Amino acid sequence: MITYKMASVPGDGIGPEVIAEGIKVLNAAAALDGGFRFEWTEFPWGCDFYLQHGKMMDDDGIEQLKQFDAIYLGAVGAPGVPDHISLWGLLLEIRKGFDQYINLRPVKLLRGAPCPLKDAKPEDIDMTFVRENSEGEYAGSGAWLYKDQPNEVVIQNGVFSRHGCERVIRYAYELARKEHKTLTSISKGNALNYSMVFWDQVFAEVGREYPDVKTYSLLVDAASMFMVKNPKRFEIVVTSNLFGDILTDLGAAIAGGMGLAAGANLNPERKFPSMFEPIHGSAPDIAGKGIADPLAAIWSASQVLDFFGHEDWGRKVIDAIERLLTEKQVLTPDIGGTASTREVGDAVVRILEGK
Repeated sequence: MITYKMASVPGDGIGPEVIAEGIKVLNAAAALDGGFRFEWTEFPWGCDFYLQHGKMMDDDGIEQLKQFDAIYLGAVGAPGVPDHISLWGLLLEIRKGFDQYINLRPVKLLRGAPCPLKDAKPEDIDMTFVRENSEGEYAGSGAWLYKDQPNEVVIQNGVFSRHGCERVIRYAYELARKEHKTLTSISKGNALNYSMVFWDQVFAEVGREYPDVKTYSLLVDAASMFMVKNPKRFEIVVTSNLFGDILTDLGAAIAGGMGLAAGANLNPERKFPSMFEPIHGSAPDIAGKGIADPLAAIWSASQVLDFFGHEDWGRKVIDAIERLLTEKQVLTPDIGGTASTREVGDAVVRILEGK
């Protein structure tokens, strides 16, 4: 039997509640399969840890996590801790420390999911975003000069290396070729006359190696409009760190809301562990009430299964989510139901068990 060593970082707010349901689903899939199992180790890092220790994670946190096959993250952020501290002290520290340069986010309208777009059908919204996840606008490069003086200046640099751009763009081309889908690059070359012109150039250069992949290039403002007016035109999408962050939240809005949004932070070479997470926030206003929607965490659990080569179980988990959304009997209040977080997780397990 294969054993996958998993690090769980439930984090803040509703994180522990939804991650518990994702773990429940993963363990159920493993038990039903019989050929693999998950071995879990939980880490108490997050904003509560910061308020006690002055840091978001242990000093040797990255070293501790290196031994695991993957990381399952809940949510990061809480009142009383500035967002840039919570983000840079844990989530980005892990992404950068483990060179998780691919952020893979499905934007797919599941059967039964609420959609604000008039007459939109599941087949109209089915895209995968490949977001550069290690540099770009979130590289953390810049300066703060003459602080608190009248001539105060801040400089935020975007960092676009040939190595960084080529590898994420090539990953997207490979995915488009494998799935026989179109590939759209989203940039802003008309205004960002260095970084985005370079991105467009690299996209065209790499594309010459993939003549079988049909491509499009869009400016980010036009892409935002088309995601609402004609989402069907997008299949595989590749874009920079900042644009990918914003557009996938727009994608979540048109595909059922943040409660159905999952993301994978991948180190494709598997030199380091990859990390999987629901992309909603910590929602401190409902933390502890048992009403948080765990479906995004469960969707990210399906990505864990896909990552380890158990795509059949990954698909079964998505099918179970769609069944709940279609039947509308066991859903949390955010999508019109009355069920608790735990009841939704239990319902997914029952469906996997064939009950």
